[in-house]
Amino acid sequence: MKFMSLFESLTGAKLKDCILNDDITFVVQENDMGKAVGKKGVNIKKIEGILKKKIRLVEFNDDVTKFVSNLIYPAKVEDIKEEKGIVKIYTPDTKTKGFVMGRDRHKINMVNDIVKRYFEVEVKVE
Repeated sequence: MKFMSLFESLTGAKLKDCILNDDITFVVQENDMGKAVGKKGVNIKKIEGILKKKIRLVEFNDDVTKFVSNLIYPAKVEDIKEEKGIVKIYTPDTKTKGFVMGRDRHKINMVNDIVKRYFEVEVKVE
């Protein structure tokens, strides 16, 4: 709560959630990403300086496939589809698949944890 109120007061952007792990991930409300980042990333740099931690911003979306796309950005994937409670990420090559999954599946597990907070689905990489 402390991090969320600090973020909102400094940026003027509305947050949906704050996830603490190795770094801090802020889930920003739809259409508030510009406010959250600030001109030339000034807000991100200011908050990183205050918190002394790396922060990551993700824009929320009611469409689960777009939300997953926001979570795995900047990875360029072929397609993201949702079928029967499973969101499948189709990658063009093994390099991209490795980037999306992360070392020891760290990134994809983090994506799964965040997505499960809002949607009753599971994320898999194909």
